Amino acid sequence: MQITFASSKDTATRLVARIIARDSFPADLPAHVREGAEAARFAGKAGQVFETWYEEGGRLVRLALAGCGNGNGEALAGHAGTERAGAALAAKYLTSGESALVLDLTGSGLTAEQTAGALVGLSLRSWRWDAYRTKLKDEQKRSLDKVIVIGAPDGAEAAWDVEAAVVKGVEFTRELVTEPANILYPESFVARARERFAGTGVAIEVLGEDEMRELGMGALLGVSQGSVRKPQLLVMKWLGGKPDDKPALLVGKGVTFDTGGISLKPPAGMEDMKWDMGGAGAVTGAMLAIAGRKAKANVIGVCGLVENMPDGNAQRPGDVVTTMSGQTVEVINTDAEGRLVLCDAMTWAQGQFAPDVMVELSTLTGAMMIALGSEHGGLFSNSDALADQLLAAGKDSGDKLWRFPLSPAYDKLIDSPIADMKNVGPRYAGSITAAQFLQRFVNEGVDWAHLDIAGMVWADKPGATWDKGATGYGVRLLDRFVRETREG
Repeated sequence: MQITFASSKDTATRLVARIIARDSFPADLPAHVREGAEAARFAGKAGQVFETWYEEGGRLVRLALAGCGNGNGEALAGHAGTERAGAALAAKYLTSGESALVLDLTGSGLTAEQTAGALVGLSLRSWRWDAYRTKLKDEQKRSLDKVIVIGAPDGAEAAWDVEAAVVKGVEFTRELVTEPANILYPESFVARARERFAGTGVAIEVLGEDEMRELGMGALLGVSQGSVRKPQLLVMKWLGGKPDDKPALLVGKGVTFDTGGISLKPPAGMEDMKWDMGGAGAVTGAMLAIAGRKAKANVIGVCGLVENMPDGNAQRPGDVVTTMSGQTVEVINTDAEGRLVLCDAMTWAQGQFAPDVMVELSTLTGAMMIALGSEHGGLFSNSDALADQLLAAGKDSGDKLWRFPLSPAYDKLIDSPIADMKNVGPRYAGSITAAQFLQRFVNEGVDWAHLDIAGMVWADKPGATWDKGATGYGVRLLDRFVRETREG
């Protein structure tokens, strides 16, 4: 979406939108427009849209009123209400035949932050991936590609410049999560990251299969050994803070396709497992956002990228692997592969970068989807302070989290009779035992959080700021966390 700021209306643009607070119609709104809106029960609730037509100066105007609410239950604080308003406009007019929209904020009373929020909503809800759709009907094709903002408050353009970088990060994550596994696999994931990060100031490093074998990453390599696709460890370094500041470490699970391996998943719905790299996608998009807005912080992103396939060389249930940390794991279920990828990635990254904080994201367990559905990501942490920071960042960004317990009482559920641990416990507390497994690979003195985002990276129906498909969850959460805790 192309967004520009102007001082006056472009008379060539027919579609004009106004953002309306609840029960607060602007004084300059024509009387018949207000009467029509009230008759249609439009009250400015967050996400409501009312459309009408009228003549002005000999031309026909297509006027849309978008509600942003007022914070009383149906609209959130800050920019969230205007974000819902912008997203509702995008949903309604993306395929309307209109190519441009004038967003008239004259007399709206919106702040710079709220204005940027409206543009975030417009941009995010406009994102679609039509690369493989060759037979769309005209009425299905995207037409709206330009927004002209007039009457914006002071500072709005600068605020939008910052948020535009975050939008690009979300869009990149959605692209990665949406791509099919024959297009996006570990090596092509790395190639796309290299292309997108060119010129951003992010330094890219990649470890291949031979290097990981020399380092002793037996758990990660065990997952990948059944696939012809070679594993990769993608490292993205943004050093925008002080030289002596410890970095924040972001780690993402990147299983570019997960068949379950020898513990094969049922065929129904297996096509969804292209998004089992959603954690890596979120970390990569967040790094693009952080670099794009030139964050004054040191942040390292590390993604373990593998494909989990069931060929004759695949890992078997009952195998024992030795992790880079030296701890051994009995592989009970080859479909509990994400934690095997993450444990080696975490071990290497902590040793390499000595972070004080490590946040890991992964589409790790189906049990998390049972517990939280698609409303919250699950949060586990060894630090109350870090957990509180992430919960606050989730609330502010809209990428919501809910905290779960960690306790030594759960450790016995993953004890193995022949190795240091099993990679899966019994049916109950499956998300917790997965977190307990990962905690065993956290170095002393590192504040760590595990975010199980299995229910959040893909949506079966449209949401406020996304269409059906990839949501981009995690990018805004991580960016907000870095803003609020790592930048001065």
